[in-house]
Amino acid sequence: MPADDTVGRDPRPAPRGAGLTGTPALAGVPGAGRGPGDGAEAAAGSLAVRGPLARIAVLAGLGRTPAPGRAPAPVRLPVRRPTFADQRTFLARLPGLALRGKAPGAPVRRPPAARGRGSGPRAPRPPRGGGIRRRFEQARRTWDRPLTAYYLILGSSLLITVLGLVMVYSASMIKALELSLPGAYFFRKQLFAAGIGTALLLIASRMPAKLHRAFSYPLLVGTVFLMALVQVPGIGQSVNGNQNWLSVGGPFQLQPSEFGKLALILWGADLLARKQDKRLLSQWKHLLVPLVPVAFMLLGLIMLGGDMGTAIILTAILFGLLWLAGAPTRLFGGVLGLAGVVGFVLIKTNENRLSRFSCVGAIDVGPNGECFQAVHGIYALASGGWFGSGLGASVEKWGQLPEPHTDFIFAVTGEELGLVGTLSVLALFAALGYAGIRVAGRTEDPFVRYAAGGVTTWITAQAVVNIGAVLGLLPIAGVPLPLFSYGGSALLPTMFAVGLLIAFARDDPAAKAALAMRQPVFSRKRAGVRWKTMRRRVKKRPSGER
Repeated sequence: MPADDTVGRDPRPAPRGAGLTGTPALAGVPGAGRGPGDGAEAAAGSLAVRGPLARIAVLAGLGRTPAPGRAPAPVRLPVRRPTFADQRTFLARLPGLALRGKAPGAPVRRPPAARGRGSGPRAPRPPRGGGIRRRFEQARRTWDRPLTAYYLILGSSLLITVLGLVMVYSASMIKALELSLPGAYFFRKQLFAAGIGTALLLIASRMPAKLHRAFSYPLLVGTVFLMALVQVPGIGQSVNGNQNWLSVGGPFQLQPSEFGKLALILWGADLLARKQDKRLLSQWKHLLVPLVPVAFMLLGLIMLGGDMGTAIILTAILFGLLWLAGAPTRLFGGVLGLAGVVGFVLIKTNENRLSRFSCVGAIDVGPNGECFQAVHGIYALASGGWFGSGLGASVEKWGQLPEPHTDFIFAVTGEELGLVGTLSVLALFAALGYAGIRVAGRTEDPFVRYAAGGVTTWITAQAVVNIGAVLGLLPIAGVPLPLFSYGGSALLPTMFAVGLLIAFARDDPAAKAALAMRQPVFSRKRAGVRWKTMRRRVKKRPSGER
């Protein structure tokens, strides 16, 4: 007796044009469609299967009559054109048939239906604040990359030097004309020093740490010799009341005390690193001797010439090295107190130095004009406004502001470039200081830590002292702005110190790995000649394909 072909059939008639779009009702075959004109039936069993999914049902063995006593529960699809998700759902519900990447019998989640027209899945709505958080995470990951310190040091130092050359030309033009010199006289000398400093920077950035340590002792001995030679009558030269200069030849002069800062940093870093390797820094004798006596010797030679500003920077470098070495609070406070007493005596016994302290925060030039420079520096900054009067349009540099291209070049920058220009300079120095601290904090080499910390202390302390004096917050110390002010003797050792930081940033293991992964566009491998070009690789097409 033939089997009844109406078992499990939906008593409701299918709508016109039903195929895939009709409401299927196939017992035992979830989601199978039934419609006219399909041309496919189930050959096995007594159940007729029609529709585009009939062949799949036949191959899966679902065209049989269900077991007696069990009524199949038909699963209906909505009256619409089935999508890829509908077909995937149907295949997943077929017994004995598993989809790729899904376990047999695992539920398949259907995407939510899109609102409005169209049947494609709707993308989930991003959480509130997700864009800001994503950008913040991207910025944080970018900031934490191994080469961040390397690029910060290189970029900020280059920008400071270039901007300094522009401002030196603008600020020194009137001064050169007053001295019956060409307008670009000071600029040419600074440009020449910047060229030599760039060569020193490249050399320092390629020198290994061992060579830097070996170079520290000859540098210290040579600097002490030159600083002592300055005090010899007839050899040393006095500039603005300070006898700290040597004549190199022609218009060029050399200030050995500027190289004393670099010598103290390299020699002190090597000394503390060797003592740390021997675990001697826990004893206060080894922590202070011979570092503090040598530093006091350099300070004495500097003070013989009357250069109080350079002595302050050298003292800051000494304290920075002691702090990096982990000096106890009592020892650190004792050395600081001793330096304070000596500085107070030196200031109290000199009328010129004492008058500089009285000009802190002054708004009047005073009865004898002792605060003339400090007050006109404030005038220059105040007249700049937000965006300045324009490059080269400064008024204070026309003889009213002393030393416009050296100690007070920041005031001319504020007058010509405004608050935006001064804040840009401050941001560049802040980036350079942060990068130096990052290099010193992430290294495992004690010499690199002490040297990087000493260089960072030197540059940041000197920038703070110079800018603070221009703003009227600190006494005028007579120190130039690093990499910015005019002066070859100050520019050369500073650029060499920046090269040190670049070398230390490159020697970081993570930075080395990041640099090693970067290969040029055209590179030839030793194992076989293989060239990497910029041509896009095109997938080969089979023969006959157009």
